Amino acid sequence: MTDVHTTPDLASQSGTFAIGGDLPVHRLGFGAMQLAGPGAWGEPGDRDEAVAVLRRAVELGVTLIDTADSYGPEVNERLIREALHPYPADLLVTTKAGMTHPGPGEWEANGRPEHLKRQVESSLRNLGLERVDLLQLHWIDPEVPLSEQLGALVELREEGKIHHIGLTGVTREQLRTARKTTPIASVQNEYSPLQRRCEDVLERCEQDGIAFLPWSPIGRGVLAGPDSPWPRWRPSAG
Repeated sequence: MTDVHTTPDLASQSGTFAIGGDLPVHRLGFGAMQLAGPGAWGEPGDRDEAVAVLRRAVELGVTLIDTADSYGPEVNERLIREALHPYPADLLVTTKAGMTHPGPGEWEANGRPEHLKRQVESSLRNLGLERVDLLQLHWIDPEVPLSEQLGALVELREEGKIHHIGLTGVTREQLRTARKTTPIASVQNEYSPLQRRCEDVLERCEQDGIAFLPWSPIGRGVLAGPDSPWPRWRPSAG
């Protein structure tokens, strides 16, 4: 049995892969969304505990932490900086822009170029970074041409404020369209044993060497709970 209290490199057992060809990370990463208040809104109920969770994740070998400007908003990024800055050399902190969170349960896409640029500048300050090594477009705004949304991120990359560009919540066709504007280093879609609607996107990413970052890989906690249906799906021994 593995003892998580004495194994500092537990996450390394998941293996490694390189995002964008030059950002090696362990396959077991940490999504920090729930460290803000309920529904990713406001401050956490126990700030010290949230900070402790982030530090423990790194102690266990996590080298990828995912967040977004809209989580909190901004609270999540500031928590990460408080807990981990200056960051370990092998730690990749990814963030996202393109979504606003005006209140509990309220999420709105905003892909206007000027808004995306403001969000990235805010993330740099909140995280204490000079460059976001992986910036993901949080959601494609249907009111703004995708080429304009990605064009804003390309401009930031040319200014040295972004290294790689990724996408979140996209279809295979949206991925194909996006790649006409810029190389895409990652795709982050919901994917788990309970949710496999994006199999075609995963297949395209595998074929083209694009990192696929599943969010909610344990079904929003359902598969990790005491009433998890997962054991019933496992093949019997022998």
